[in-house]
Amino acid sequence: MRKLGVGLGVSVLMIVGATLAVATGASAAPGATQAPIKAAWIYGCLRKDDGWSQAHDRGRVYVQQKLGANVITTYKDNVPEGPQAAKVIDSLVRAGNKIIFATSFAYMDVMVAAAKKYPDVYFEHATGYKSSRNLANYFGAFEDVMYLSGMAAGAATKNGKVGMVVPVAIPETIRHVNAFALGVQTTHPGATIKLVWIKAWLDLAREKKAAESLVAAGVDVIGQGVDGGATGQYAQSKGIPWVGSRATAIKVAPTSWLTAGGYNWGPYYLDRTKAAANGTWKSGSYYGSLKDGFAVLEPYGPKVAPKTKALIAAKRAAIISGKYYEFQGPLYDQSGKVRVAKGKRMTLPQILSFDWLVKGVEGSPKG
Repeated sequence: MRKLGVGLGVSVLMIVGATLAVATGASAAPGATQAPIKAAWIYGCLRKDDGWSQAHDRGRVYVQQKLGANVITTYKDNVPEGPQAAKVIDSLVRAGNKIIFATSFAYMDVMVAAAKKYPDVYFEHATGYKSSRNLANYFGAFEDVMYLSGMAAGAATKNGKVGMVVPVAIPETIRHVNAFALGVQTTHPGATIKLVWIKAWLDLAREKKAAESLVAAGVDVIGQGVDGGATGQYAQSKGIPWVGSRATAIKVAPTSWLTAGGYNWGPYYLDRTKAAANGTWKSGSYYGSLKDGFAVLEPYGPKVAPKTKALIAAKRAAIISGKYYEFQGPLYDQSGKVRVAKGKRMTLPQILSFDWLVKGVEGSPKG
């Protein structure tokens, strides 16, 4: 969940204005009596960021493809939080959009206000926790696929030193770092994971500098929690294995790419748009998983060995069946203190409020 707008503000406030694009289906058939529903998406970063926003936009395109002439989809990207986001929502409502999806935690209060202002419009907020009669929230168990991608990183490291370029120090990020680290240590016991915080979700210059510093510190595999592709580009230039984040980006680093955790937003967006169109939409809170296909592991790159793929497949199956859970004790923090007793499993509220890092992670949970 994008809990603070810090990273988004840094990266997008330098860009004046937001871009708007509209996709429409084919013309309605003669005699059709129902107008197509209008659905809109708001992105905090560029639509084609090789990460978070691009994954959401794939979901929008999926809706357009499935509903064809029955939907008109719109997106706006590079939208900062605060007054500008409110103005964007106003414009989307004036344009006739019946359902609006906002894809950053930083939009939460703006969405709450908009839901009150426009009671006849359906609002959906990714990664938030506030809801109302016409405002729902949605997210998913990304920690599970971060764990699996960490297994790929652990299998790839030779010296047991893995680096990670990370964005903003919030519970979401800490949860994902911990899952990644535990995955690394599953396939390479005793491995360490060194963090470099860039304090932004998307800042390509900072990403590259962070990756450079990690390599200088001796890591031989790099993962990331940020949205851009600069980390992967640098890894490719150095011939270092790389785990991406939230979308397939093998084109960024064809030979360094290992895999990444990702989201399949499309089916959720389709279901909610159809519900808005036929009058069955209801508010609620959705937390998708590997089991329902919401959280996914992106395709493997050439450096992932068949043995590693088999190990990951077995863990994936165990997570789906409930036989395995990465946040089951004993779990130790960085100081070696037991945080979760042997056999105990952390609850969803506990992992959603993570403020400590597991043993083997080098870096501060405060960023």
